[in-house]
Amino acid sequence: MGGHNLVLIIFSVFLLSSSAYASRVAQFLAPGDFDVTSPKYGGKPNTDISQPLANAWKDACAATTPSRVIVPKGTFQLKGAVFKGPCKAPITVQVDGILQAPPIEAQLANKEFWVQFLEVERLTVSGTGTFDGQGQNSWKDNDCNKNPNCGGLAINVRFDKVKNSLVRDVTSLNSKNFHFNILGCEHLTFQHVTVKAPGDSSNTDGIHMGRSTEINITDTNIGTGDDCISVGDGTRQLTVSKVSCGPGHGISIGSLGRYDNEDDVSGLNIRDCTLSNTLNGVRIKTFPASPKATTASDIHFEKITMNNVANPVLIDQEYCPWGQCNKQIPSKVKISNVSFKNIIGTTSTAEALKIVCAKGLHCDQVVLSDI
Repeated sequence: MGGHNLVLIIFSVFLLSSSAYASRVAQFLAPGDFDVTSPKYGGKPNTDISQPLANAWKDACAATTPSRVIVPKGTFQLKGAVFKGPCKAPITVQVDGILQAPPIEAQLANKEFWVQFLEVERLTVSGTGTFDGQGQNSWKDNDCNKNPNCGGLAINVRFDKVKNSLVRDVTSLNSKNFHFNILGCEHLTFQHVTVKAPGDSSNTDGIHMGRSTEINITDTNIGTGDDCISVGDGTRQLTVSKVSCGPGHGISIGSLGRYDNEDDVSGLNIRDCTLSNTLNGVRIKTFPASPKATTASDIHFEKITMNNVANPVLIDQEYCPWGQCNKQIPSKVKISNVSFKNIIGTTSTAEALKIVCAKGLHCDQVVLSDI
């Protein structure tokens, strides 16, 4: 009998503590705050908060005054989330806790991405928290280096058609595929963001973008298993500054010229960055035998520090990572108005600078200064 009383007492204390926690959350919520752990949404640490988060976003997005979706400190499981706009007023998603993706790919709500921000304007994603993709079990399946028909794994966080927005202070950890993917966005800033994954985690680009304009990446620390920053086709007016990269494959424009629907790239400025122990430094890479003629122009690298970096400065228009290209047919990507200025440091390879331009097409106005 005494044992049963003890169980009842413990259970009652648990209910009381949970109720008290929910009451405290509700007590300190400001107008416009939508906390996933409030009594209305019922999210709890160490449980899946996919539905509480979706409900909180729905209410916040419908608010006619600035609103904030809050994931407080603690560890929470999340099968997936789509934050879809348009919203009626500026909106913030504040992540102070740890969001964990399912470690097994099949358990994700969407096999192409884990978290998506879609068609939102005046969005801020901020907080001291972490998007933990738990990708350790998936990296072995990133076999694109030997399988031309490889299927992509889930991207940690996607930004699709997002405008006039800010991503600040958050961390992406151990993504299964790319950490952050930017597509069709305008006026989007990444500030003081952290990206972490081992140097041997396959295809885990830190920040990848394409078909986007006025992207700004600053004061950001990226260490991962692929390009720290990779710039896809259709990118215009990109500024990268004060980025620390390593481990990883460096900062890459491209690869470009692989597909028949690609757009031109222009207006890229990368400056005041430091790369350490990376497999490449700053580079422009295009595939040979391009199906379509495009251009890559007005690209400038300046004040870059290299610490034990392989291939610090590289233009490669015969880029063929899997050996499945016809290098006898030149790339159709025209490279022009490119500069590498004030690049200092140390290299781990004998060749510090390599320029391989497309045969017949050539590169125009490439400036090398103070390297």
